Amino acid sequence: MKNKTLSLPTIKEILLTAGALVSTTFLCSFLRRMTIGETTYVPLLFVLCVLLVSRFTEGYICGIAAAIIAVLGVNYVFTYPYMAFNFTLAGYPITFVVMLAVAFTTSTLTSHIKQQEIIKLENEREKMRSNLLRAISHDLRTPLTSIIGSVEAVIERDELNKEKQKELLVDVKNDAEWLIRMVENLLSVTRIENGPAKIKKTPEVVEEIVSESVVKFKKRFPQIRINVSVPETALFVPMDAVLIEQVIFNLLENAVIHGKATKTLELLVKRYNEKAVFSVIDDGEGISQEAYPHLFTDYFDSNRRSYSHEKRNMGIGLSVCQTIIKAHGGIIYAQNREPHGAEFTFTLPL
Repeated sequence: MKNKTLSLPTIKEILLTAGALVSTTFLCSFLRRMTIGETTYVPLLFVLCVLLVSRFTEGYICGIAAAIIAVLGVNYVFTYPYMAFNFTLAGYPITFVVMLAVAFTTSTLTSHIKQQEIIKLENEREKMRSNLLRAISHDLRTPLTSIIGSVEAVIERDELNKEKQKELLVDVKNDAEWLIRMVENLLSVTRIENGPAKIKKTPEVVEEIVSESVVKFKKRFPQIRINVSVPETALFVPMDAVLIEQVIFNLLENAVIHGKATKTLELLVKRYNEKAVFSVIDDGEGISQEAYPHLFTDYFDSNRRSYSHEKRNMGIGLSVCQTIIKAHGGIIYAQNREPHGAEFTFTLPL
């Protein structure tokens, strides 16, 4: 792993260091006037300043620079003779060494903590990739086997009537569409696997994103009625349009496939405080108690429950939804509705 402890500080870190030192100086000056010249607390406040600078900057440079400036500043401004250096003060070398030790120790600990966080994040990503590959291997193999079997039956069995041939070809079409959606979801994961910083968000009109998702959904499920409600005034939300369309489509499809008895869907969008709130409501059978704890994480969990091995399981779709929404800084959750049906909701910050 690349060592960043000796890297040059950024402009932001330099400004943070300068701001912390200036703020501490003004605070000490104010307190000295309030306490009529008492300055015993000044070194302690500057030690705290050095500690904070070391904690919130990368490497050692800003922390050590803050320690040196703090020692010289305390000597020059807050010790007699004021506005002049006096290096003969009792305990001065100790103060200097203590501040440098604080800066070095804090910077070292901070660097180690950040390195451990990076290692942990990389391990989690690698685990997610491994679990994802294991989880989808069965689900990809099943429709491919079905497609091959159906095509072979059509080719090799001359006695099949047209109705049976059509039935097999419809199965092939459905399996192929499912594989396409699986690939789309996997591509969505790869686009954001490097973290939220890789998401390119631009202001998009919510109505247009919703419309694109609904058109795509109606092609797949023309028999399902869907009611859409969006704000009357144009609502602009920073997002990756392709990814959010994928989320909306996944939730709509999930409501049909796992709602089982779903006939009508509602897609509602509203503004609440500084968030855009999207809700997909169905009139199906709702979410089972067994499925509830694993709705958004099941596909990335190596210990999947038996219910998730359904041929057209949408576990990956919901897991992708959560990954995309978290990368946008939002949240996603689900709940059952009375007397029946389920509601999936996600938010995006404005």
